[in-house]
Amino acid sequence: MRAVIVSHGQPGDPAPQEQAIRALAARVAAHDPGCEVLGATLAMPGALAAACDDDSLIYPMFMAEGWFTGKQLPGRLAEAGAAKARIMRPFGTDPALPALITTKASAAAIGQGWAPRDTTLLLGAHGSQRSQASFEITTALANRIAPHFARVVTGFVEQEPFIATAARDLTQAVSLPLFALAAEHVLLDLPQALDKAGFTGPRLDPIGLAPEVPPLIAAAIRRELLNLK
Repeated sequence: MRAVIVSHGQPGDPAPQEQAIRALAARVAAHDPGCEVLGATLAMPGALAAACDDDSLIYPMFMAEGWFTGKQLPGRLAEAGAAKARIMRPFGTDPALPALITTKASAAAIGQGWAPRDTTLLLGAHGSQRSQASFEITTALANRIAPHFARVVTGFVEQEPFIATAARDLTQAVSLPLFALAAEHVLLDLPQALDKAGFTGPRLDPIGLAPEVPPLIAAAIRRELLNLK
């Protein structure tokens, strides 16, 4: 059995994100999850078929359960000849994520000389016109971590409230993107929205790039393997 970490990738330029997900898989494998670990994007032609079979565990490097995990990913696995592969819950639902977000945002605030409880946390997420899954998980995360900060504000790339609106007039604030990897939304859309809003606080890397994430994923895979025994 192997575990395959799957992400969306970048259709217009698939190579960089394919390299990124394979590098993540290598970092996860270094934490001994109990099986071989590979990475593949949906955007790279042939990558999913080359990595997966019916006995694979599929770890979606997505932030939400929704259309992609419920419809597109199973369909793409079937096309790749791996219709019986077992799809795990995605990265964004990991129970360790709220504590990790709190730790990262608090450290950024303290680095500015701010007390976290006096600091606003801006969570930037994808959002969607097709599904409310991203909105719902972002809202749930915001509610979970709200007691640690003065307030938690949410904004989205593809639905209201948009990030440029949510970030406007925020003072003593930290921005943390709720994205699994650093693709176009993180590299272009999010910075442009923050610039438009005049946001001057620390801008953190997407939570999926945190060094704590590979052992978190390895632990999830180990738990899944135990459940299969």
